[in-house]
Amino acid sequence: MSDGTAGFDFQPRFFVRASDGGSSIGLVSKETRVPSTSSPTPDFSGLWIPLVTPFRGDAVDHAALTALAEGLAPLGIAGFVVCGSTGEAAALDADEQLAVLATVAQAAPALPRIMGLSGYHLGKTVAWVRRMNEQGLAGLLVPAPSYIRPSQAGLRAWFEAIAEASAVPMLVYDIPYRTGATIARETLLALAAEPRIRGVKDCGGDMAKTRALIADGRLQVLAGEDAQIFSTVAEGGAGAIAASAHLQTARFVQVIRLLRDGRLAEARARWQPLLPLIEALFAEPNPGPLKAVLAQQGLMQDALRAPMTRAGDALRERLSQLLAALSRP
Repeated sequence: MSDGTAGFDFQPRFFVRASDGGSSIGLVSKETRVPSTSSPTPDFSGLWIPLVTPFRGDAVDHAALTALAEGLAPLGIAGFVVCGSTGEAAALDADEQLAVLATVAQAAPALPRIMGLSGYHLGKTVAWVRRMNEQGLAGLLVPAPSYIRPSQAGLRAWFEAIAEASAVPMLVYDIPYRTGATIARETLLALAAEPRIRGVKDCGGDMAKTRALIADGRLQVLAGEDAQIFSTVAEGGAGAIAASAHLQTARFVQVIRLLRDGRLAEARARWQPLLPLIEALFAEPNPGPLKAVLAQQGLMQDALRAPMTRAGDALRERLSQLLAALSRP
């Protein structure tokens, strides 16, 4: 594992005050807690793009990644999520993840970056978080530990330990169909008391839980299921982390802005034509269909790392038709 990447000229947009209380478990001691700093409450509102990771042969295609980030940056997005599931982070080693993060920082230095995080070994995960503290991030996106399926007390301890090790705000990634662990509403509300846990990427599939989190108001709720962007933001959610917004980006940005301005009818008119595209982009495992479109547009090679596979021919044709229809006045 390398020592990280030097030369970041972007400073984190947010820091929050760390708790003075002890951890609920003895895995992260007071001595290892990141020092407190005083600053405004973080704001994760708006549209975040969870970037794909382009490949050329067996290597990350940093030239394509640079062009992709540079092209998306001026379109009104809030920032980028790097090395998430859309970015095939599970297929990237630690050095590759650091290099991807550095490339995005250099390509779009004015935009904040959230780093995706995953794992199931708490000690190793906390050590990685401490390395991320040096990377000029706006935040971390942290799911439950995969495969293990801990109790709610175990889930709470997991997120609290990671938050205490972090120098930046954290979004809980609630995605039970990937992790195998459902984070209960009561657990999320309890985690809202941890100063560095400031939001949720909501893929939980439970609208009652979504509404409860929005009503509570302590955590910013970002839609993580692209088809739920409209309903989540209309209910008062802060925005979205949306893979499909690599395409028709300005339109997605406009929908969220219209919703947050209370212009529901205008937002609906802009939103509804996007739904068939969103459905098609997730008809096969993400990011296969998305990379197929980006490759057709000449932005990268249509390459994924095993066990991910390329989109089928019929779906490619369907996506081409949908995008052509959206491009017509």
